[in-house]
Amino acid sequence: MRLWREGVELATGPRQQSYLLALLLARAGKPISTSELIDLIWGDDVPATAVNILQKYVGSLRRLLEPALPARTNGTYLERRASGYLFAGGADMLDLLAFREFVEAARVSLAEQRPDVALDSYVRALGYWHGPAGDGLFHGSTAMSIFAALDGEFFDACAAAAELAVSRGRPARVLQPLYLAAGMAPLHETVQAGLVAVLGAAGHRSEALKVFRTVRARLAGELGIGPGPALLEAYQRVLRQPLTSAGGYDAHARTASITLPGTAPKERAALAGRAEETHTEQRPAPTLGEPPTGGLVGRVEELAVLRQAVESARAGGTALVLVEGEPGVGKTRLLEEISAEAGRRGALVVWGRCLEGDGAPSMWLWVQAVGAVLEELPAAAREEWRSGELGRLVEPPPDSGARFRLIEQAIALVGQVSALRPVVLVVDDLQWADVASLQLFGQLAARLPSGTVVIGALRDRAPMPVAELARMLAAASRLPRHRRVRLGPLGPAEVAELVRHETGRTPGAGVARGIHARTAGNPFFVRELSRFLADSGELTEDAAARAGIPFTVRDVVKDRMAGLDDAAREVLRIAALIGRDVDLALLARAAGFDVQTCLDRLEPLQDLGLLEPFPGDPFSFRFPHDLVRESVVRTMPQRHAPRLHLRVADALAPAAQDDEHVAERLSRHLWAAGPLVESRRTAGARGGNVAGRRDARPLIGFSGGVMSGQPRSPASRKGRRQ
Repeated sequence: MRLWREGVELATGPRQQSYLLALLLARAGKPISTSELIDLIWGDDVPATAVNILQKYVGSLRRLLEPALPARTNGTYLERRASGYLFAGGADMLDLLAFREFVEAARVSLAEQRPDVALDSYVRALGYWHGPAGDGLFHGSTAMSIFAALDGEFFDACAAAAELAVSRGRPARVLQPLYLAAGMAPLHETVQAGLVAVLGAAGHRSEALKVFRTVRARLAGELGIGPGPALLEAYQRVLRQPLTSAGGYDAHARTASITLPGTAPKERAALAGRAEETHTEQRPAPTLGEPPTGGLVGRVEELAVLRQAVESARAGGTALVLVEGEPGVGKTRLLEEISAEAGRRGALVVWGRCLEGDGAPSMWLWVQAVGAVLEELPAAAREEWRSGELGRLVEPPPDSGARFRLIEQAIALVGQVSALRPVVLVVDDLQWADVASLQLFGQLAARLPSGTVVIGALRDRAPMPVAELARMLAAASRLPRHRRVRLGPLGPAEVAELVRHETGRTPGAGVARGIHARTAGNPFFVRELSRFLADSGELTEDAAARAGIPFTVRDVVKDRMAGLDDAAREVLRIAALIGRDVDLALLARAAGFDVQTCLDRLEPLQDLGLLEPFPGDPFSFRFPHDLVRESVVRTMPQRHAPRLHLRVADALAPAAQDDEHVAERLSRHLWAAGPLVESRRTAGARGGNVAGRRDARPLIGFSGGVMSGQPRSPASRKGRRQ
């Protein structure tokens, strides 16, 4: 969804405000009740102030659409109707309505026996579409059908336009919309049949057959069915068309004008019919020095390293780059950015994604990657490769000899394709790769064919690297062309920019500092917290410090905690109540363990990235982000909290008499322990520490953030160990 006024694009505001506008536009001309809007926007997590928030969003949208609109007036476009709201703009304002008008005009023209006029109307209608309806907007399952219905209108129009364009001998007029629709709906047989028919009629016979084979394989693999009548008819129609050149490749394939450095004319001719090259030459090729696009914040130096690696492959060299960092730091986003740039520069970009858990088949990473590389070869060469060891890649793990031959063939295959076109192999989540996949990755990295760059990403915590991954990384580090890039947290200025990008509002310096403090600059946490604040209507410094935990962040932490045993989970909860910085001796006393046993209990928490050693202090630990600590507190059963507060208070008591700071912390925990504490112990806290009582109340209600204000200087840590 994009909005312009007088040629200037406007930000549509916070995420839920944008989503509200999208819903009203999707139902343009039809009122939506307030209750339905609330269900669509919040689902099961409806805030108590939902109606007020909705009214505030409507007011903001009215002023966005009509800046001169007086306060508390309905305006022209967002009208109040009974118990709901209605968007009343026309086709001159909303492209969805214009699309529908042209589709209706095309149908009228067909009824009047004016097919060429109808085709013109269809082409104008399809030109309004640029991607899936609601793309980029978060919406739950309840609203998916609304946007899916809009996509369905586009697909129906594409199918009708394709049939008409082929019958009139003008297939090229609808080729681009059919490409778009086919990409949006890879299993929509009518759309895919339309693309096959249009490609065949336009002279792109081999590409049409390739589309058919791809769809047929997807239908069999994902749904267990074969092609339906429409797809089979389109396929048969293409087969009945005469071959236009000796090899059966398209006379219209535009490979002659494509420059592939280091490629012989005979090899370039063998690439005729490839869909990717047919489109690549029509796009401008920006330099790899261009600034990041698509909302990537920061990462200038890291992106420069990846660009240098891609340029090396384009010049016939090789490179291996491994990107590592904590979960949520933006590794995948960085890989997507460099992949898009490399693709625009004409490289073949192949992704392999490793899956968490034991459900993925062995070598799944290479099943994806090798399959994509094979598709780059002409049919005869592709079938020859599939008849060898690579064809048995998806079968149970072969014996050692067969595995060696498979590795050799995989490297040779990449070498054959990289001789024709630079290859960028992107592997995400290497920490979840199986042993066989890691072996092949290591062999390929050590023997990269010319014109190939491998970019891998892995977590440096949660989980910790397994032995096979550690061995592969150690071997890779000895390669001369190897580069290791570690993604660290964003700085305060970058956090402010990411908040502005996510919410459409420029945060004040205090807001940015507050978000940076609670998230430690982790982009995932920054994004979720800023959206949470924007959705609540408050993007202030106080709100940033006091806001609750976004559900997405809480779910991530709960998922990491799911595999812990009861003892480790209790140690984690006690640590969360102590604060972001946790003294080992204090934690051991509160948990009832000796120090060594406590260290043993902390080991799985470190593996999951929930706690980490404090830099430069072997006797202290800390939560990587305050949001993680707050999530642990928030998910703690209320019946357990007073008991754990009392255990922390008992552990603090010996040092409380000589340290005012420790005494203040003790009073907060005693207060939070409530009726479990004898009155004589809390008498001093009630009489002398009103601030401590005030700070303790939110902690009892699990709103988080209470204990995060404790001093973190070396002197204060020393006092906590007394």
